Amino acid sequence: MTINYELKFFDYWHVSSGLSGGAALDSYAVKDSAGLPYVPGKTIKGLVREAAEMFWDRGDIDKCFGSRGSKVGQENNDDTTQAQCYFSSAIIDEKIAAEITSNELESNLFEIISATKIDENGIAADKSLRDIEVVLPITLIGRIENIDDKFAQNLVRALKSVKRMGLNRNRGLGRCEFKVKEL
Repeated sequence: MTINYELKFFDYWHVSSGLSGGAALDSYAVKDSAGLPYVPGKTIKGLVREAAEMFWDRGDIDKCFGSRGSKVGQENNDDTTQAQCYFSSAIIDEKIAAEITSNELESNLFEIISATKIDENGIAADKSLRDIEVVLPITLIGRIENIDDKFAQNLVRALKSVKRMGLNRNRGLGRCEFKVKEL
């Protein structure tokens, strides 16, 4: 079974590429080879797994999402489980992406925001200014494949539980909603 979904962002969002811009930027948003933003499947998988852990049986979580071998107190434990479910990256719809790239509009999807630490006296702390590249609110599409029928409804529930994503999600960035389009 496959779940197709839309991931709609309501605010600026930032999923980090891990790259710094030196003096220009502290962190770039992740982009594909065409310069378009996307959310990696592993990011979605991690957030959905975190949501699923609130109401799913541990054995089913390990089957669907996979597990690592070494558990607390069990060094060198090779008891790993391969993930059954495959999480694609969430990307811009193909037709919209083609329109954006053919008109060279990729840079219009991004803004730079700045933040600084304010000390107890209300004054900006020295050397605390940070600039990050954020993506404008946009809708992405993705899918989860190879789903056992018994996992489908819990995966939908976990997807719908994810309300924020990316950097500073607890400070106003990355407010989002997953909408299941097709089961």
